[in-house]
Amino acid sequence: MTRTWSQVARRIRVPLGFLFAVLYLWLAQPTWLSIAFGGVIALAGVALRAVASGHISKDSELTTSGPYAYTRNPLYVGSIIIAAGFAVAARSGWVVLAIIVLFTAIYVPVIRSEEEFLRSRFPGFDTYARRVPRFLPRLRFHSAAGGSFSRQRYLRHREYNALIGTAAMMAALAAKLLWPQR
Repeated sequence: MTRTWSQVARRIRVPLGFLFAVLYLWLAQPTWLSIAFGGVIALAGVALRAVASGHISKDSELTTSGPYAYTRNPLYVGSIIIAAGFAVAARSGWVVLAIIVLFTAIYVPVIRSEEEFLRSRFPGFDTYARRVPRFLPRLRFHSAAGGSFSRQRYLRHREYNALIGTAAMMAALAAKLLWPQR
C-alpha cells in the first residue's frame, strides 16, 4: 500500500510534536517577560481550540457554527496561535524557523486531506468552502445558524490536553530559567 504524504503527516504529527518539544526546550532562551507574553498569546490559541472543539461533531456533520463560521480550520488556527506564543516565549529564531517548517510540511497537507474527506462526505462542503476561508479567519461578523458549544463535546475530544501541554511547556521554560546554567 502506497501512502501519500498527507497520510504520513497525519500519523507522525503527534510524535513529531514531542520530538520538537525537546528541541524547543534546548533552543529556547526565555526571559520572564517572554514567558509572560508568550503565555498570553498561547492561552488565546488554547481558548480558540477549546471553543472549536465544543462545536465540532467529527465525521457526523459539517460544522459551520461558532469559530467554524469564520475559518474552516479553527483548531489549526488555534494551534498556530499556541505555536506563536511558544515562539515568543522561546526568543529563538531557530524555533520560529522550525515552527514554520513543521506547519508547512505537516499541517498544510493534513488540512488539504481533511478537506478532501469533508468534500466527499458532506454535499454542502463546497458551498461552505466558498463562504468561509480555509485558514485566516474573516473578520466580519457572521451569525451562523444551528450548533452551539457543548461541554460534553469538548471533554470527549479531550481538548483540555492542549491547556495541560501548554502549561507544562511554559512551566518547563520557567524551570529552565531557574535551573543553574553552566
